Amino acid sequence: MIRFNKPYITGNEIKYIQDAIDRRELSGDGFYTKACTELLNQKLNSTCFLTTSGTDALEMAAILAGIQPGDEVIMPSYTFVSTANAFVMRGATVRFVDSRSDSPNLDEDQLEALINSDTKAIVVVHYGGVACDMDRIMNLAEKNRLFVIEDAAHAIDATYKGKPLGTIGHFGAFSFHATKNIIAGEGGMLVVNDEQSRKRAEIIREKGTNRTSFFRGEVDKYGWVDVGSSFLPSEIVAAFLLAQVEQIDEIQQKRIHIWNRYDQQLRKLEGHGFQLPQLPDYASNNAHLYYLVCPSLEIRSALIEFLSGQGIKAVFHYQSLHRSDFYARQSPEYAADHLPNSDKYTDCLLRLPLFPDLTKEELTYICDKILEFTEKL
Repeated sequence: MIRFNKPYITGNEIKYIQDAIDRRELSGDGFYTKACTELLNQKLNSTCFLTTSGTDALEMAAILAGIQPGDEVIMPSYTFVSTANAFVMRGATVRFVDSRSDSPNLDEDQLEALINSDTKAIVVVHYGGVACDMDRIMNLAEKNRLFVIEDAAHAIDATYKGKPLGTIGHFGAFSFHATKNIIAGEGGMLVVNDEQSRKRAEIIREKGTNRTSFFRGEVDKYGWVDVGSSFLPSEIVAAFLLAQVEQIDEIQQKRIHIWNRYDQQLRKLEGHGFQLPQLPDYASNNAHLYYLVCPSLEIRSALIEFLSGQGIKAVFHYQSLHRSDFYARQSPEYAADHLPNSDKYTDCLLRLPLFPDLTKEELTYICDKILEFTEKL
């Protein structure tokens, strides 16, 4: 079976983990956390905080944005549940916006109609590492005095008009889950672009204490000064991640090569009613994933079954959150919203295997089998 995902190992992960063990520094903010954070700060030219997951990064962003009961937060329905949960946990009501017809990203044209006096933030999801139109979103947010949180879980090493995703809104949340471009098994990162929030982010990440200031010698003791939680990853996680960050250019080169070969071989499917990824002029391609939007749910189901029978694991993705049982109970007045593009991607989007170790022969085999299937439609 050609797996959907195979975590890529650079070769230094075990070496760095063993060194972390030998240093007897296993809890957060030790040598490897600092080394990894420094590299990421340089790459993104912003202030980065490693977390235990992308979910934790979003939860930190929700606290920093001051989300509280009665607030409304706008985000796409076609996303992972963590995008919504981070804000629901603070008491917010989520308002879902539809996806674009040409992309799973949110439809910028529909945002303004959802803004009201209770709106506090817009959460954008850069699906597949492809940027949303951030100029339009930031202008709208500034006009209405809203926070912008970038869910950049897919978007490491991706840009909007040359600027790294995750560094444009007030906060950016990244994931280093085993399915992402660079990985730590589990792990994440919050990027804080709002200068006034950086000190507080440090406190929230350390369980609401000024412990980090204490270790820098800025205070003679530390105490409880704010809300917070234990968002720090262990040194084991950071050591693994450092090995990945150091090799990000090599990893990205391999992924982009595979993405381009998929696109070259499968672009002809557009003539058979399939929709393929579109890259706007303002967006770079970090090759996080390659997908097909099938003509119908029935065809997608048949294609998944066919590919499985040929030894190929291809998978669908998100389920529209506005259709979920939880949202129907929590926000029945909005659960009936008609979001046809989100539902289209829920029913029809299919992700293909993409990981750095995917061989040329495997990729050609996958494309040949997809084309064989579509010729019979």
